Amino acid sequence: MGLVKKNNLKKITEFLLKKQCIIVVYILLAIIAGGKQYLHHSFNNYLIFKYVYWHTIDFQNLYNNYPEYLDSNHYGPLFSILIAPFALLPDGLGMILWNIANVSILLWGIFSLPISINKRAIIAWICAHEALTALFSFQFNIALTGTILLSFSYLIKKKEVQSAFFIAFGTLIKLYGIVGLAFFFFVQNKLKFIFSGIVALAVLFLIPMVISSPAFVIQSYTDWYKSLVHKNDLNASLTSFQDISVMGMVRRISGNINMPNGPFLLGGLLLFGLPYTRIKQYKNLAFRLMLLASTLIFTVIFSSGSESPTYIIAFAGIAVWFVIQRNPKQTWIIALFIFAFLLTSLSPTDIFPKPVKEFIRLYSLKALPCFIIWLTIIYQMMRQNFESYLISDK
Repeated sequence: MGLVKKNNLKKITEFLLKKQCIIVVYILLAIIAGGKQYLHHSFNNYLIFKYVYWHTIDFQNLYNNYPEYLDSNHYGPLFSILIAPFALLPDGLGMILWNIANVSILLWGIFSLPISINKRAIIAWICAHEALTALFSFQFNIALTGTILLSFSYLIKKKEVQSAFFIAFGTLIKLYGIVGLAFFFFVQNKLKFIFSGIVALAVLFLIPMVISSPAFVIQSYTDWYKSLVHKNDLNASLTSFQDISVMGMVRRISGNINMPNGPFLLGGLLLFGLPYTRIKQYKNLAFRLMLLASTLIFTVIFSSGSESPTYIIAFAGIAVWFVIQRNPKQTWIIALFIFAFLLTSLSPTDIFPKPVKEFIRLYSLKALPCFIIWLTIIYQMMRQNFESYLISDK
């Protein structure tokens, strides 16, 4: 009986690790989340996204507040082209296909990583719940995570043109995409990469003019900058659903809303940059993957604009960190991962009592496990010899 159970467990595990199984699960999550929100008339974010296209073709300011929805748009003018095919469809169909498109890009990014297929599958499963959280909000952060992963993977595969394109694409939609430049020192042909990036930026900058005008697009980039500055000023709050960051934790725990971001960002950048001094480690794939994990987490925990659905980006970093460990069965590694999964990924769910969920939100504690793991990554990158890491890309 014991042997039969082991064989059955092995078959189930093999099935769950199949790429096709994971794709089906993610598409189902996208459909379920989109369908549920549509039926409950809870899709304000999608309306914001949809009207970026309609406001672009009508030459209306992309960053004003409009009666069709609450809040305002914070994505670049290029987003009008990305959302166009979905905006032209009936809302219910458009939002479900939008969710499917987002998870497709995420999975494309995950399965492009230069690690074993089983490790990629594990990353996808680890990210599934955080992706679902973002799907309920129709968040582009899901696809953005995929573009960052793709920019890394193509760079490692010496495909500088594709890597530069995804960095430019992500940046001109949401500034987080620029973090792909963190991998610049791993580029083999730097001139080709730089030239490709400039061309990609120029072409992607011009594309929205096809459905509007040069003057409107140029003005929209100016308006975008102003909207981001204004949004950043509003993010520092002791009760909002944003500022789930290192700065937000300190602000909310101390009760000092006027605490500036600058010192935290400077300290974070200094720590983030320390591993670059280990030039001899650049050749090791595990070191590069650690930098990828560090970049994904850093992007979120040091942004005052981070909210719960943004954490799909950081959690992808945690997943990468976990699967590439030299000895992932070590108690402290498993404990850190479980801590992150519980407090970061599951804290918005009904697993936690409402008062506990509210406590976690009010003090931005969703960021805490990510911050601890990020510090761990920096320590490992500074102390360990990554030649001893056995990372297979088969």
